[in-house]
Amino acid sequence: MQNPYQGFPPRAFWRKAVGELSPFAIGGLWQPKFPVRPAHRIVTAGSCFAQHIGKALKARGYRWLDAEPAPALMKPEDAQSFNYGIFSFRTGNIYTTRMLRQWLEQAFGEGDGPGEVWQQGGRFFDPMRPAIEPGGFASRAELNAARRATHAAIRRAVKEADLFVFTLGLTESWANCETGLEYASCPGTVAGTYDARRHVFVNHRPEAIEADLKAALQIMRAANPALRVLLTVSPVPLTATASGGHVLPATTWSKSALRAVAGMVAEDHDFVDYFPSYEIITAPAFRGMFYAPNQRSVIPEGVDFVMRNFFADQEAAFGRQPRAARRARKAGASTGAIKCEEELLDAFAGK
Repeated sequence: MQNPYQGFPPRAFWRKAVGELSPFAIGGLWQPKFPVRPAHRIVTAGSCFAQHIGKALKARGYRWLDAEPAPALMKPEDAQSFNYGIFSFRTGNIYTTRMLRQWLEQAFGEGDGPGEVWQQGGRFFDPMRPAIEPGGFASRAELNAARRATHAAIRRAVKEADLFVFTLGLTESWANCETGLEYASCPGTVAGTYDARRHVFVNHRPEAIEADLKAALQIMRAANPALRVLLTVSPVPLTATASGGHVLPATTWSKSALRAVAGMVAEDHDFVDYFPSYEIITAPAFRGMFYAPNQRSVIPEGVDFVMRNFFADQEAAFGRQPRAARRARKAGASTGAIKCEEELLDAFAGK
């Protein structure tokens, strides 16, 4: 052998693995570290795209863990409005690794719960999830009780899960410069009042993203040493940027940082893997065909293609799925509405 490249498989070469193929023939993008089985208890959390993954797993008969189910007598449409069944616990979207770390620290008693509550029109809003309750909570006591219930659900999910799927979504965020509390959205958008003296824009750099993610992993593995983690990066572009630049390069900056961190953390931990849903949707080889006309929303066919790759690569690595799961897979991905608080920023773009 004259050089190492002569021994590489076809997937290592662009011409063979991408350039000469139809987009729908491109495959084998993932060599999974560990199997994901229908019997595994799977938790999903993170940005909007994580909702697609949870729905697709449920549609294929996988055991998605709902650690904070809706009250028994609540109608399905009301449960959706009150953000039950969206993620494995009622946090709403967790866009950043700092937010994930905050939730875990509070749930496992490693950090003080936020004393800050937003009041507006006689209603009370949780700054870590201001859109979770339509119209806000009736009282601070009700808000705190709901927060405690979610902390309990997070503890249950982490301790009982076999696999924790987390989708990294954003680097941009807003925080309280006095307490360091990071918000789910900028005050004054979904709820709250913006105060330039107290509220600061943060665009997390890769080293901070990595530190927060590793701290979150440490908390979860301390509670459940057998837990495995699967990272993905959302292919959904930013709705808006507060960086002062154009939203397109701001999106590239953000997603590149998240993708790099996800890859490094997966390389550093044998219990962490990375699945390339981001690449499947955004790579030039796929020609943008999986985006809606707004060039932002991922269409159902894109979600289905992502998940077909997921299951095909699992099967290639670990063998065929149990028979019942293969039958369930034919149902395809759920096309139900996706809840995404960040999309509310579009209202401030003007006409």
